[in-house]
Amino acid sequence: MSFETRYELYRAYFERELGNACAAMEIVPDVLRESMQYSLLAGGKRIRPILFLSCLELLGCNYQEELPLAVAIESIHTYSLIHDDLPAIDNDDLRRGRPSNHVVYGEANAILAGDGLLSYAMELLLLEAGRDMGHLKAAQALAHAAGVYGMVAGQSADLLFENKEGSEADLLFIHTNKTGRMIAAPLIMASRIAGKQEQALSAFGETLGLLFQLTDDLLDGTAKLGKTPGKDSEEGKFTALKIYGEKRANDLCGSYQQSCHRLLDTVEGDTQFLHGMVDLVARRDH
Repeated sequence: MSFETRYELYRAYFERELGNACAAMEIVPDVLRESMQYSLLAGGKRIRPILFLSCLELLGCNYQEELPLAVAIESIHTYSLIHDDLPAIDNDDLRRGRPSNHVVYGEANAILAGDGLLSYAMELLLLEAGRDMGHLKAAQALAHAAGVYGMVAGQSADLLFENKEGSEADLLFIHTNKTGRMIAAPLIMASRIAGKQEQALSAFGETLGLLFQLTDDLLDGTAKLGKTPGKDSEEGKFTALKIYGEKRANDLCGSYQQSCHRLLDTVEGDTQFLHGMVDLVARRDH
């Protein structure tokens, strides 16, 4: 099976589960449910849940039994995008090629939609955590990655260095936490459910996260990213282009890509699909 075929298979399973989860939401008022679903069902590459499902299969688990956790992963990611686009943070009117949540539903409703998705994800985690110790530890991994020791800390640092000079270490902190933790989390979750290979998969995931954010910085100048072109530069964001310049940033992308492939060589099992994910992230144009 080709990488593309397998990717679409995982995505189809996930989209079906996500659709079922949204159909089961008995949320009032209607505007809260609609605004949550507007962003949750907006499509996208679904890289984080697909990493989770593919890693489960790599480790010998039945990924179809873990789809609620995949929905939790995507719900947290989506909440972060809604809040990231808010006028008080990145002030972006586009997300995934269409109007951002706050443009459609208003700023206050967008904040609540993000809050609702985060709470919904935590409820899913708690339900799955009761299955066994592996699932409890998997839920802890996602909560940790999404919070003040991960994504939220990275977002805070990102705001702190807006229109300021920072060091390479500061940039690495932002990239590691803002993006890297939530890329590594699905792999750590799978390893904890399976009870093996956490160290190797965590190291791979964190490096893949750095590669993802670096390509994001390089793509900021293009409309293909699905956000307003040049927004990071316009807002004075502290990005890789500020520290490295375009040529060195591109060279560093190649280095991260090679490191990801080397780290995968330390993982036991059929890692062909994950090798393909590395190349997808490195070569993406949106």
